[in-house]
Amino acid sequence: MNGDHQALALLLFSAFIAVTLGITTWVSRNRHGSAEEFYAGGRLFSPMENGFAIAGDYMSAASFLGISGLIALYGYDGMLYSVGFLVAWLVVLLLVAELVRNCGRFTLADVVAARMKERPVRIAAGTSSVTVSVLYLVAQMVGAGSLVALLLGGTSEAARSWTVIGVGALMVIYVSMGGMRATTWIQIVKAVLLMAGAIAMTVLVLMRFHGDFNQLLDSAAARSGHGKDFLAPGLRYGGDWTARLDFISLGLALVLGTAGLPHILSRFYTVPTARAARRSVVWSIGLIGSFYLMTIVLGFGAAAVVGTDEVRASNAAGNTAVPLLALDLGGGAGSTGGAVLFAVVAAVAFATILAVVAGITLASSASVAHDLYATLRRRRAIRPAGAEEGDGRYGEVAVARIAAVCIGAVAIALGLLARDLNVAFLVGLAFAVAASANLPVLLYSLFWRNFTTRGAVWSVYGGLVPAVLLVLVSPVVSGSERSLFPGVDFHVFPLENPGLVSIPLGFLAGWIGTVVSSEPPDVAKHAETEVRALTGAGAV
Repeated sequence: MNGDHQALALLLFSAFIAVTLGITTWVSRNRHGSAEEFYAGGRLFSPMENGFAIAGDYMSAASFLGISGLIALYGYDGMLYSVGFLVAWLVVLLLVAELVRNCGRFTLADVVAARMKERPVRIAAGTSSVTVSVLYLVAQMVGAGSLVALLLGGTSEAARSWTVIGVGALMVIYVSMGGMRATTWIQIVKAVLLMAGAIAMTVLVLMRFHGDFNQLLDSAAARSGHGKDFLAPGLRYGGDWTARLDFISLGLALVLGTAGLPHILSRFYTVPTARAARRSVVWSIGLIGSFYLMTIVLGFGAAAVVGTDEVRASNAAGNTAVPLLALDLGGGAGSTGGAVLFAVVAAVAFATILAVVAGITLASSASVAHDLYATLRRRRAIRPAGAEEGDGRYGEVAVARIAAVCIGAVAIALGLLARDLNVAFLVGLAFAVAASANLPVLLYSLFWRNFTTRGAVWSVYGGLVPAVLLVLVSPVVSGSERSLFPGVDFHVFPLENPGLVSIPLGFLAGWIGTVVSSEPPDVAKHAETEVRALTGAGAV
């Protein structure tokens, strides 16, 4: 990229960072240190504001960069991600949003622990939430590195590394200073920018082909190197039985995983009522649905305008397809229009990454402080009467800020290690772990009268441990050219996504744990939880 691209894009990067830091500083001056303020923004957001924030949280670098890149490389098979991410919201709306808002307070563990022994359940759910969040964070870090590498010419490994470190540092600042209120407003700003950028790009792509979508598809197939096979299933997930099972596994993870994502569940606590939570999801579905339809146009547009070979040459995982498409649509390399459009798209993508990592970091630090720390330390015995949970040197909020720093450091290290993997693919792994460990225990807690503490703990670990272990011994880590360690081969599990095996194991472990448990189910607590979930009576 020439100097014009770099200067303009870096200027827009800087402008967004300045605005978001300004929001964070303003919020930090107008907050009190309570846990409710830090974790849930005082529960003062309207359904529309929260809907935009949920959309901002969900439409990540995986969506904007990774999905479009996979469609540009693999055509029809890449669309699975768009469809899966969108359909997943129906599960959230029908099964989770309102019930979670009524039953919980800040985290997933609040919902499960409402009718169980708190200590083992909170430790298990907190551990799972942190694991899912770190996996999701790694995908955003990889997207940031790919974006800046393209901006600086695609050759500077040092620039990619420093970008990952810089994004990690910014997310720690956002979370530790501003909490949920600052994070929410950053996500709202980012959602507006991302939707505007995606709409503009989609219109330009369709104008290039005179509004004829068939012509767009034909051009994409012609420049893909695969001909009509590009528009048919099987290019990535076809052929042998392993690839087809991987297709099913990924689909299960994407559709079921959203309802178990900690940073999505925590957004339902930022509105005052369950009705507002439900309306938030309706707002977000409208935004998210239109956005994922546009990613299909952008992916095929990148294949048709830029060419699949050029996309792969720039980034083997396809993460730079949309910026390259913007450069071409604006007039090509060296043109003023190309420089402007490329810079705008790069800045929007960078804003997307910063906003999403802030939301994920907040959710994971909340799990560390509210679930793990608060459980392992008997706060009530040492906290003065009348003091807030956030007060004191070692209060929950102080611990959450420290946790944000530690989680940021872990995400940076893993982001540097996984920098050559596709960001949408990495998010698919996070969804698989969420669907395996978090979703079974959440559904059992809400809908199964006889569910017990042992069943809850077994359900979490019975999904979490197999999911993580299967990823470690899969082709993701070793045994192929696209692996984290391509020079070695110790994989024994053939699928790249563990969801097909680990999700049923999570449900099975929860059932077995409950059946063999000597603890009788607490019918009274279940009845209380059921009434609260369905009516909102007694909800925080």
